[in-house]
Amino acid sequence: MGSSNTYDRLQELKAFDESKSGVKGVVESGITKIPRIFIRPPEEIAGDEGLGSERGQTQFEIPVIDLKDIVATGGDHADDDVVGKVRCAAETVGFFQVVNHGIPMKLLQEMLAAARVFHELPKEVKMEYYTREEKRRVKFSSNFDLYQSKYANWRDTLFCVMAPEPLDPQELPLVCRDVTMEYSKQIAALGNVLFELLSESLGLKADYLKSMDCAKGHCLLSHYYPPCPQPELTMGTTKHSDPDFLTILLQDHIGGLQVLCHNQWIDVPPLPGALVVNIGDLLQLMSNDRLKSVEHRVLANVEGPRVSVACFFTLHTHPTTRTYGPIKELLSPHKPPLYSHTSLQDFIAYYDNKGLDGYSALSHFKL
Repeated sequence: MGSSNTYDRLQELKAFDESKSGVKGVVESGITKIPRIFIRPPEEIAGDEGLGSERGQTQFEIPVIDLKDIVATGGDHADDDVVGKVRCAAETVGFFQVVNHGIPMKLLQEMLAAARVFHELPKEVKMEYYTREEKRRVKFSSNFDLYQSKYANWRDTLFCVMAPEPLDPQELPLVCRDVTMEYSKQIAALGNVLFELLSESLGLKADYLKSMDCAKGHCLLSHYYPPCPQPELTMGTTKHSDPDFLTILLQDHIGGLQVLCHNQWIDVPPLPGALVVNIGDLLQLMSNDRLKSVEHRVLANVEGPRVSVACFFTLHTHPTTRTYGPIKELLSPHKPPLYSHTSLQDFIAYYDNKGLDGYSALSHFKL
């Protein structure tokens, strides 16, 4: 993409954006080397050394929590053992996987397949959904922070705001319409169960976080990571933490998701039928640092494509005057508030304007 003498980064970003065909379009053009806009700065690559960035560098494993008994009782009777496991995972790693969560394997497989089918449609079809308009509830794009980031990530995304206002199914692409609506309904129910467990893990009433509207809204982000000819030079997703209350991730068999834990990158291996759960920035803020919103990333890969579907529990575009700060029941003279109150709009605006720069948005709201 031009020699160093002629390289105009902004011009190349605009050309990529205006193609409306995403990273998959770049791959389909027949490249053997990745365009310069995707290449990581040398200092970032150097910073990985010593963090165990290669797979299999550590024996530490992400906790796996069985929800079978809770799902069987409709979530009415939280087992103390499960609450304890959730507490331990949420306060230390910030990540855990759940099995026997009540969502059928068939639906998980169909959701991943539908996400893949959308991203593999002809670019002329996908272009109809390509936009950077904030208010659009269904949009296809590549890199929400394309113009803010140091380098573009090797990833395309279909972003759908599913709740609190019901989404008109007609707004969704036909190839993934029915399964997205059904998956949205079932993942919302699982979210309710997890928020109850997290409330109890903090020593609060089971409905506390739900009463704070943490489960009220959610978005589905179907990510597509095409095979990359030079995966060592870029990232599928840059190191970041999530700007929401909670994330539930469905990932395929390819792998590549890593969590920064004990100053090492730890793999989150795909487990058939499992869902990955991680604490978002807003829950760390509300819990006054009890719960950890941990940084994570996705490696680019040559095997691809990798497909995942993330559910962000957040009122992303919903107008609300509610503000969020440390929960008063968790405060004491020995545990004063660490964060100021913020509205969701202010938090999201700060996060989006900053982009995935490798630094947590939470530090901006620290007292």
